[in-house]
Amino acid sequence: MQTNDASTNGASPIDGQGLDVLEARLREDLEFLCYPGKDWVPAREGVTDVVIIGGGMCGMVAWMGLTSGGIRNIRVLDRSPEGFEGPWLNYARMETLRSPKVLTGPAFGHGALTFQAWFRAQFGTEAWETLDKIPRPQWMEYLRWYRKATGVPVENGVSVDKVEPEGDLLRLTVSGTEEGTILCRKLVFATGRDGTGGPNIPGFVQGLDRRFWAHSADDIDFETLRGKRVAVIGVGASAVDNAAEALEHGAAEVRHLIRRKEMPTVNKMMGIGSYGFTAGFASLPDEWRWRFMQYSFATQTPSPHGSTLRVSRHPNAYFHFGKATKTVEQHGDEIVIGFADGSSHRCDFVILGTGFVIDPMARTEFGEVAGRIQLWHDVYTPPEGEEQADLGRFPYLNEDFTFREKVAGEVPWLKNVYCFNYGASASLGKVSGDIPGVSEGAAWLAKAMAATLYSEDLETHWQAMLDYDTPELDGTEWTETELASAKEGQVA
Repeated sequence: MQTNDASTNGASPIDGQGLDVLEARLREDLEFLCYPGKDWVPAREGVTDVVIIGGGMCGMVAWMGLTSGGIRNIRVLDRSPEGFEGPWLNYARMETLRSPKVLTGPAFGHGALTFQAWFRAQFGTEAWETLDKIPRPQWMEYLRWYRKATGVPVENGVSVDKVEPEGDLLRLTVSGTEEGTILCRKLVFATGRDGTGGPNIPGFVQGLDRRFWAHSADDIDFETLRGKRVAVIGVGASAVDNAAEALEHGAAEVRHLIRRKEMPTVNKMMGIGSYGFTAGFASLPDEWRWRFMQYSFATQTPSPHGSTLRVSRHPNAYFHFGKATKTVEQHGDEIVIGFADGSSHRCDFVILGTGFVIDPMARTEFGEVAGRIQLWHDVYTPPEGEEQADLGRFPYLNEDFTFREKVAGEVPWLKNVYCFNYGASASLGKVSGDIPGVSEGAAWLAKAMAATLYSEDLETHWQAMLDYDTPELDGTEWTETELASAKEGQVA
């Protein structure tokens, strides 16, 4: 886990020199480190060693980690158009990132691959020192450069629709490419925040005409909200960012309807972030892993300071606490929201800022097998006062990021599928989705997968050792001499 107390010490040789200079420095650094690692995985005809689903931040740093370790036969697939991978230019609507600008993110230990290096190479020291938080679109510009500079071979417009076993391999049914299927040994879900589930859609909007509501992760045409009364359910980061967009597009009013009685103000997980927490979380007993995560869920991560001000500076923005939504009904051309306290509110459009739910059953790639994935509520019963239904639906993973079966032996091929996304956080910590720990997570993933691939080909590696016959010595390096025998009683 990276800390936020780093500081610059004046100008750097790369400041203002441009990206060509930075890329040359990166290439040299990688060459000094013998990148990529030795290609050691035995080839299988027609088989891809690793397929990574997702070409965003997590997918790219996973590729970087694997190739650093010499695992090279990899395909990276992303259903989005090139340059639009991940949430940054899709449903993410914050003005800036929450993370401090100094975090090294997906750089994987390479200083020249950090956002700071990318920024300073273009704009210099003074601009860096005056920068507060990273603008969201600029972060996407950096990730686009990251892909170019490292050569991550993302195949865009390709979707994995189904995963099935084929012997000791996986057969992936894909769309967006003529081949139709891909045969691989290992599959990595680097699919971000909704990677093991999807948007959380509360039951109270079931049956409601889609003209009247959207989830914060939807592609919303905010221009259509001009002059309308908008209700935003929730007050987390995505809720306030969407509220701000509606206000900035001319909504007549925006009202946050908040179940809690007061605004969350403290990000508890930020207070304990450290390399020790990153490295040690996965080996903690279940009760402690659950306790940390449940407390974070219960206290809730507050919306960022800047995002909240972005809403509250509008005179037609309102925050209503203690308003737990119970019903949402259409009455003609308006919506009536009923609350648990018996009151109600009328509006024209509802935005659900209700976040994401972890639910493997929502991942259609698994088919019915999704129901056989072991979840936290299958193995752990929390003590009274620490119950948390959403947390119980997180997959209970092995320490190498792989899924586990509910019943041993029913779906053994799940050991070849890696959960390198938000769904891993309950089991392994925040190392596969958030910016601070993603490089550590990628290194962990690469080491674990390399160990598994090596053990699976153990006989081949043993035979290679037996067959290796390239001499280091050719016989000219020494002269053999006879050793004379010592006479009896004579000291040699």
